[in-house]
Order: sequence, then C-alpha cells, then structure tokens
Amino acid sequence: MASLQVGLSFPCGPRTSIYRFRNRPVRCTNERRALFSRIAPVYDDVHPVSPLFLLFYFILFHVIYDFFLSEQLNDLLSLGQHRIWKRMAVSWTGAKIGDNVLDLCCGSGDLAFLLSEKVGSSGKVTGVDFSKEQLLIASSRQQLSPKECYQNIEWLEGDATDLPFSDCNFDAITMGYGLRNVIDKLKAMQEMCRILKPGAKASVLDFNKSTQPFVASFQEWMIDNVVLPVASAYGLAKEYEYLKSSIREFLTGKELEELALEAGFSTAKHYEISGGLMGNLVATR
Repeated sequence: MASLQVGLSFPCGPRTSIYRFRNRPVRCTNERRALFSRIAPVYDDVHPVSPLFLLFYFILFHVIYDFFLSEQLNDLLSLGQHRIWKRMAVSWTGAKIGDNVLDLCCGSGDLAFLLSEKVGSSGKVTGVDFSKEQLLIASSRQQLSPKECYQNIEWLEGDATDLPFSDCNFDAITMGYGLRNVIDKLKAMQEMCRILKPGAKASVLDFNKSTQPFVASFQEWMIDNVVLPVASAYGLAKEYEYLKSSIREFLTGKELEELALEAGFSTAKHYEISGGLMGNLVATR
C-alpha cells in the first residue's frame, strides 16, 4: 500500500509538519469525488431555536452544506445546531477510554476529533475519507490543536464500500453526512458491520427524509426558489444537479433500519432529532 507524504506549513509559527496518509484506490465517480474534495464542515456556538424557525434554515443547510468553505455560512445555515447533532452521534456509539474507533467519511474531521476526546490518548481513532483535500484540512486542524489526545488520530484515504481493515476490528464507528452520498449504501453498511466487534455500535448521522407531505413540499419549494438561485450565484449549477438527485434518493428512518438489518446488524434504531429534520441511525453488530 503506497504512502503519501504531505508537507504543511502554518503561518502561526515556524512549525512545519509532515503527515503520512495511507493511500488506497477509491471506487466512485470522478465527479462525486471532486465534489466532496470541497467540503470543510466546522464547529461554532449553538443557539436554541423553535422547530418552525429552524426549518427554514435547515432546508438551506441541508442542500448546500457540502459546498461552502465558509465557517460563518455553515453556522448561519444550521444556526449552530450541527455541533449538537455531531456530539449526539458520537455519544450514541458508546465509545470509551482506550477504544479503537473509526470515523467513516470523516471529511475535515469533526466527528473524529470528538471521538478522540472520548477514547483519550490511550485509544486510537482512524478517519477515512475519499477526498485527499479533506484529509489535508483535517491534518492541519490536528496540528494546530493543543489537545494531546488528537495525536491519536490517523487519516486514511479510502472507500467506504471497500475498507482495508480486518474483521471485528473496531469498538465503534461514526458516519456523519456520508451514507447519503455513498453509491452502494448496502455495501457500506455491510463493511461497517464486518469491521465492528460483536456488540459494538455504528452511529450514522444524516438528514432525515421526512414522510410528512408539508415538509417535503416546502423542501421542494425551497430548492427551486432559494437554493438554485444561490447555487447559481456561486457558480455551483453542476453541484446543484447532484444535490437534487441525492435528496430524492434519501432513505426514511424505517428504510435505514431495514438496510442495517439486511447488512447483518443485530438491531437498528433510527432516532429523529431537531423536530424530525435530522436523523441518527444506531446499529448494533
């Protein structure tokens, strides 16, 4: 397996670090891989809001979250709620000090860093993503953080449907905003089940496909009348086309539970959060 060395220089001081990534071929469309090389989700403060007020901003966050590098924009579109959702996802895994855990489709590392805090310096975290650019961002965040436990994270470029790990290897797995964008969702779930230890949990956070007619209709209206003009203004017409198809292909909570059971998990429970606008699947091997 080839090793990729990446040199990162930081303007905040004289430190220059070399990070090693294990490189592995990724099976996906070139368009989709290029698309997610632009993702960089981040944290900020959270603010409580009413479900109806959140709905308007949630729809915006839902469909253009993946395509902007602006911290201020992400915080505006989610009203900071994404930080709460991610902490909930990590808590549902039951990860504890000393565990060996995986963050799949890790992006710029939000969930991986939260997992690192759970397992501590004696544990190990692996962050996997098919975007080398995202892993570079995650590495730079790791280098700039003063938290010692973050040094237990390894970043790996890889495919969620063909993971390079042995069976029964991990104590917990998280997957945030990733399953929706995997081409073969069943295969991804089967891989998670395969590499989890017996009794261990996978926590899959993503947008909830509502079965409520009003929410679905309002979502379509927002896409056509708000998101498309915004996407066009930022030159993201092509990305918009992909987003609309990914939204249509969302799975409901019940369908996610059925998918997990089909993949080999012993139990699966989907929790609706934020008034049913967000969902988290917890599956036990």
